[in-house]
Amino acid sequence: MKKCYINGTGCVSAQKTLDAAFLDEVVVNETDNILPLFAPDYKEYLAPAAGRRMAKGVKNGIAASGRAIKEAGVLSFDAIVTGTGMGCNIDSEKFLQALLDNQEQFLTPTSFIQSTHNTVGAQIALGLQCKAYNFTYVNGAVSFESALIDAQMQIQEENAQAVLVGGIEEAAENTMQFMQMSGAIKANDSGPFSVLNPTTGGAVFSEGAAFFVLEDQQKETTYVELKDVFIYNTLQQDEVQVKLEAFLGRNGLSVNDVDAVVLGYNGDTEFDGYYNNLAQGVFKDTPQVYYKHLSGEFYVATSFGLWVASHLVKLQQINPILKVNTIERSEYKNILLYNQYRGNDHSFTLISKC
Repeated sequence: MKKCYINGTGCVSAQKTLDAAFLDEVVVNETDNILPLFAPDYKEYLAPAAGRRMAKGVKNGIAASGRAIKEAGVLSFDAIVTGTGMGCNIDSEKFLQALLDNQEQFLTPTSFIQSTHNTVGAQIALGLQCKAYNFTYVNGAVSFESALIDAQMQIQEENAQAVLVGGIEEAAENTMQFMQMSGAIKANDSGPFSVLNPTTGGAVFSEGAAFFVLEDQQKETTYVELKDVFIYNTLQQDEVQVKLEAFLGRNGLSVNDVDAVVLGYNGDTEFDGYYNNLAQGVFKDTPQVYYKHLSGEFYVATSFGLWVASHLVKLQQINPILKVNTIERSEYKNILLYNQYRGNDHSFTLISKC
């Protein structure tokens, strides 16, 4: 099978990540339970007139993908694969609100049309004039991993030479309120909101988009080789290590071969035990990295995690703002990412230095 390389990345998040150097200007916000997006200058990636008509998630997706494409220098793609948990949620809310306000009469279809989950992938394809395979995965907190598996398989099975893959999520006001009522988002009066030392349930949420150019050839812009991705729907805390070791084993590795582990800590006291078990157990002597104190939690937050891990390998150093512990390695070759969301949607991703 062909190898799969990440040759370009682009990220829009709660941090200044699109146009700045890697985490060069970082703000750790422990006062908000929903982190505001740092909106980049979209004019470089789309016309102002078009941008005014686009949903926030679409603009972020176009900007992040545009940065990844520019970095990789790819002119055409054999596939575009995206993942999203809620799609263009703001337009969904607009349409539902119009239903209520107009008593289900005289409705315009614009918001409904623009609210579909595949809107971002479609808009990117229109901009690139790409008529190739285009698929969107809506699979909860493993939506991005599902897209990544598909993209990797396209490369490995030699169905594609270049694939654009990404994750997109936008925070809609009413949805955030509902999630806060359910306990998924921390209560407004429970701050400060520390991710590593939480005292309450729920997570700090946000939104964002991250895109990657996958190719079957290594080149000057290559970050890492994408080795493997695997997902599980439900695992008990005592099952994670067994599945983890099996995942590493199928790639010819053991826990000792992992040079850094990227954990999806989100500050939820009810479910961060999944990460604590690994951090205090098999990975107690391994450099540990976290990232959701910068990005916030959302269904495809792991796309931000992969963006962080890819830079870690390329730069061969861990930014102090990302460190869970103080352990370091002389070389960062094999990086493992592990994430779960409220006890479900577990994912393992393995990347390696080329």
